[in-house]
This record gives sequence, C-alpha cells and structure tokens, in this order.
Amino acid sequence: MHGTVPAGLRSTASVRQLIGNTPLLEVVYRLDGRERRLYAKYESMNMTGSVKDRMACHILAEAYLRGQITGGETIVEASSGNTGIAFAALGAALGHPVRIYMPDWMSQERVQLIRSFGAEVVGVTAADGGFVGAVQQAERFARDHERVFLPRQFENEANVRAHASGTGPEILLQMEAFGRSPAAFVAGVGTGGTVMGVGRALRAALPEVRIHPLEPANSPTLRTGRKVGHHRIQGISDEFVPKVVDLATLDAIVDVWDGDAILMAQALAKGLGLAVGISSGANFLGAAQLVERHGGPGAVVTVFCDSNKKYLSTDLCREEPVRDDYLAPRIELVGCRAVR
Repeated sequence: MHGTVPAGLRSTASVRQLIGNTPLLEVVYRLDGRERRLYAKYESMNMTGSVKDRMACHILAEAYLRGQITGGETIVEASSGNTGIAFAALGAALGHPVRIYMPDWMSQERVQLIRSFGAEVVGVTAADGGFVGAVQQAERFARDHERVFLPRQFENEANVRAHASGTGPEILLQMEAFGRSPAAFVAGVGTGGTVMGVGRALRAALPEVRIHPLEPANSPTLRTGRKVGHHRIQGISDEFVPKVVDLATLDAIVDVWDGDAILMAQALAKGLGLAVGISSGANFLGAAQLVERHGGPGAVVTVFCDSNKKYLSTDLCREEPVRDDYLAPRIELVGCRAVR
C-alpha cells in the first residue's frame, strides 16, 4: 500500500515523539468571589489533538513488541471519535488500513477527520445497537476477516498502562515545578484508561491521593451499570461500564450536567483562550467541586482531553440555557500559567 520504506521511518518509537509531554496548566479562578486554582493537562497538544493518542500509540507499541501485529494488519475499533481519529492517524503513519465503527450521532467533524487519514468509518444507528452495537460489529468483522487487529480499548490493560507510565508521571513532575502536590485527580470515564492509569501512578507515589471518576449527571452509567438517560458530553459514558474500570478501587463518583459542561468549555475559550471540548468543561467543573470538598494545601488535577475543533457543529457552538443549579455561571476565570 505504501511501498517499501526503512523500518525506522514507520515505527511507534518515531511516532511516540509526537505524543505526550503535554503542558500542565494552573488555572486561577474565583468561585462566588473566592480565589481558587486547579491543574489540568492540556492534551490537545498531542499528535491528533486528544488524550487518546497516548492510549492508541501505547496499545500498538505493545502489540508490535508481543508479535500480535507485524505490519499491514487492518486496525478495527469501535469509537465515539477521538480514539478512532488517533488510530486512523497512527494507522496512516505505520502502514495499517483502519476501519472505525462509530455511533452515527457523533459530530461530523469526527467522521471527516477519520476519513481524512484514509480510514473507513462505519456508522452505527441506535436501532443497530448504538455503541454496544459498534463494539459487536467490530468483533464480527474481525471474526470474518484475516489479518485484523482489535485494540479493544475498553478492556485492554495497555490502555491503563499508557497513563500509568506516561500521563501520571508527567503530572507528578510538573506539579513539583508548581511547588504543589496532588491531593486528588478527577477525569471523565470513556474507556476509563485515564482515571485508572493516572490513579495507579499517583497512588504509587502518594498513597493517600483521591482518584475520582466523573460522569454526566444526565446519564449516570457508572452508578447504574447500564445506559440511562441521554447526554451531550461526547467521549464519556458510552452506554456501559468499561472492563478496565474497577470502581471499588476509586473514590466517589463526581457528576456534572452536560449543559454546565458546555457553559464551562465556552467560558474557557472566551475567558482564557483555551480551545477545549465539552468533556474538558466537565472535568474542570468536577475538579472545582473537589477543590471545595477537599481544600487544604493539596491540589486537584484533571485533564483537558481535546480541543473544541471537533465540536463546531454541536451545542458547544450554540447558546446554552443557564440553570440555577449550574456551577459554571458562578465561576470567574482569572488567568493561567503552564509548565511543560
């Protein structure tokens, strides 16, 4: 497909240089007039602009190391967007065809980006099972075809290891540069790899640190164990509890309304020039809740997962109604600084 090229030009080691070592932001804000600060990894500076690049690259690197893939296999995955984009780009870089099964209600920017890397997108309707159906169709394709690699992001422990060996240690080093120590970490659960992996790294260094999963208040999948309700925070709460998530090892679940997350993401763009997606707005609000809950000298850390560019056709770029129980309208952004 791509001709013969030196192995070093198509290697995960080479691609890995474009992934990770993202900045950590210290965001200063006022909540009801009281000055606060929280910390967030700015993951839009990865190869394709999201935290999922870390997981996708790590899964492929381990698969090559273990001989599960040798080159040219079709990468097939179910994704709500960012993972599909990451595998599409990495597949192009490493010489793999890519086929992504995705619920057909995700943003068109996601579909177009995946196709721009030469990958195939198969839309899955709600009638055909939605996200669960996408996973099932990916598995069926693998059974029916030869030379197929299934990353299986929701159950692959390499997903967790990507963040235990990368994101978590980066946070520890960067927090030292700010002269702070993490007291808590919170992140929305899509696959769960980020919260489980970062949690593993932070607890190895700081056993008392709190690790909180976050989900939409509109659709409390983690609390119920199944799809409940509807939400607009694309990339998290994908209708089931992922196998890599061990809720018994985590601290209390944090809930954020999707409209509140949209308002917060809009505020971060307009107030600080931070072009983030809806899940980043949710993570900010989750971290802000924990700042109030835990207080003390420790710091609360989260992740800004991706940029707003994949949400231009969604409610992120429309006027969002304000409710009395929302947190975002009570927050005044003051400024931020970064270390890398």
